[in-house]
Amino acid sequence: PLIAAAIEYAQRLSEPYLFNHAMRSWLFAEAIGRKKGMNYDREVVAVGTLLHDIGLTSGVTGAHRFEVNGANAARSFIAGRGLSDRRTQLVWDLVALNSTPSLALHKETEVAVGTMGIGLDYGGFFLDVLEAEVVATMVRAFPRSRMKDQFTASCCRIVIEKPETSYDNFLSDFGERFVPGYKALSTVDLLINAP
Repeated sequence: PLIAAAIEYAQRLSEPYLFNHAMRSWLFAEAIGRKKGMNYDREVVAVGTLLHDIGLTSGVTGAHRFEVNGANAARSFIAGRGLSDRRTQLVWDLVALNSTPSLALHKETEVAVGTMGIGLDYGGFFLDVLEAEVVATMVRAFPRSRMKDQFTASCCRIVIEKPETSYDNFLSDFGERFVPGYKALSTVDLLINAP
């Protein structure tokens, strides 16, 4: 029931391309986990992966970077649904760290396998783990629907509307490439200019 509710929630919040990305990411995570013989909490992976990009939607707001806003919304969504504090924290970590694989892949198995599925759908990472027909079946079921263009537009919208949330994540890459006049805050400048 929780997975079904997470699917409905993600679909209600997300544009079709983003919902399809969430579904493919979850299915890829499951396929990778099975293929690698990993042991993990499948419900946690499902919920965290399905909700990993809700912070990009207009229905989830907050003062933080989109991953943290999404993680907070995911935690609110699952509150009172019977998950332990530990499982809730794993969902939060999966959502918050989904775009930082250099950290997420070293976290608990649930966070790592969810990140693998997300990474496969986003950038083709771990593509060699799955058979081409498995990938093709999932893409047919949940088409990409110009995901590259639409995801880029979503990221640029956040960079324009809330640039202060874009400096320590991949949004700065979108800003520098696509948003005229955008300049990411430099961590070197922060150090040099510190009082």
